[in-house]
Amino acid sequence: MTAFDPVRWRPAPLLPEADVRDGALLFVVAVLCFLACLTAIGVIASDRAARGWIGQLGGEATVIVRPTRGETPDAAAARAAEALAGTPGVAEARALEPAKAYDLIRPWLGDISDLEDLPVPRLVTVTLDRKAPADAARLTAALKAQDVDGAVDDHSLWIRGVKRSANLARGLGAGIFLLIAAAAAAVVAFATRAGLAARHDVVEVLHLSGAGDDFIAGLFQARFARMAAVGGLAGAGAAALVGAALRLAGGPQGVTPALPVSWVDLLAVLPCPLAAAMVAAAAARFTAAGLIRALE
Repeated sequence: MTAFDPVRWRPAPLLPEADVRDGALLFVVAVLCFLACLTAIGVIASDRAARGWIGQLGGEATVIVRPTRGETPDAAAARAAEALAGTPGVAEARALEPAKAYDLIRPWLGDISDLEDLPVPRLVTVTLDRKAPADAARLTAALKAQDVDGAVDDHSLWIRGVKRSANLARGLGAGIFLLIAAAAAAVVAFATRAGLAARHDVVEVLHLSGAGDDFIAGLFQARFARMAAVGGLAGAGAAALVGAALRLAGGPQGVTPALPVSWVDLLAVLPCPLAAAMVAAAAARFTAAGLIRALE
């Protein structure tokens, strides 16, 4: 018989340290956190792409120039560029070379050898001032002041489409994240219910010893919060590895220009273990408290 050593003695935990169901719960929580982290990285990357496209579209405008009074298309484009160059809110206005204009319409017309015989309008590209960009009305007024027949495209239609897509991506990401959080809470609640059923005798002994309902519920809360934190750490680590692989495989633009994953995006996985622990703690607390009251 081993002699009792009060120095080395430590009280045993009121709940067992290990359970055969812990591995399955850890795996499920890790997978859910992995999916949540990937969703967050994807939403951040897509939002960055949308902001970049909006910045590029909002910083430029295109003017379609039609020649009048017998002047050549190139002369009309040159007059339009000169008229717009001095407009407040315009950083630069440049007439597009005819060859580039032909290249823009060639894919739509098919294999036509001689496009010079077609009445192709000339284009003027306008770079707007980033601080105080000129709007379409001001550009149109500048053209009319110089008697230039031109149509201004400030890309507002495309900008609205990009903004709409970005908002949709953010909404879908938030919805997926909430669904994953709800699934994690349901899993933890089920595990808490199973754990209480398996340890019904422990709960009764604690009650007989004078332990209150809050104390017993706190034991299950702490247990499942620790497990969820470990699962969240594993899932977040796996998601960070996948994000790093996508960043390395895709180069500076990420996987595609539509999903430019950056190294800073990987920081989005850092709150995952804490968030998983908080969700698990709340789910375990409410479930355990309700079941304990029902057992009384």
